[in-house]
Amino acid sequence: MYVGRFIVVGPEGAAYRVSSRSFPNRQVIDREDAMTVVPTADAPETDNPYISYNCVRTVGDAVVVGNGTQVDPIAEKLELGYPARDALAESLLALDYEKDDYDTPRIAGVVGEEAYVGIVRHDALLVERVTEPTLVATYEKDTPESVGFDLSDAEAAAEAAYDHEFEHAVCAVAVSRTDGGFETAVENGPQD
Repeated sequence: MYVGRFIVVGPEGAAYRVSSRSFPNRQVIDREDAMTVVPTADAPETDNPYISYNCVRTVGDAVVVGNGTQVDPIAEKLELGYPARDALAESLLALDYEKDDYDTPRIAGVVGEEAYVGIVRHDALLVERVTEPTLVATYEKDTPESVGFDLSDAEAAAEAAYDHEFEHAVCAVAVSRTDGGFETAVENGPQD
């Protein structure tokens, strides 16, 4: 089954996977203040605005994960003191779904004092507090649902997200809560 991009969010961490039929030449890189999805060196040139974006940002004792540019305004609102639910809802509503050929939903999550997951589709905005790992995807599984997924170890969670049964894996990243904050791990799959 092809579900596009997906996130899994729970109290102990989060995972994000890029799945793509159209733009498979991407990877996640670790930058000073974010994990960022970027084209690989061999990717064809494109002017598609949805190809490169921060997919993980850590803000104090919280982390934001998502499939697009909504990650940055959510993180900025958290820095300003917004509650996680409000930062998610306001940013998703303001940016709305992606205006591409597929009306791709925006998905995002926050792991902090509480964990939240959200999606904005062409027909709905959903933001839910979660107490167990919860998956939401851009297609097919576009309503949050509980899923058996261990988010306690970032490296294992990144590998599990990449290897998940859904089709067209490109790259994955995971974040797990530790005593000192969060640890991150990336799975970029086979690199030529």
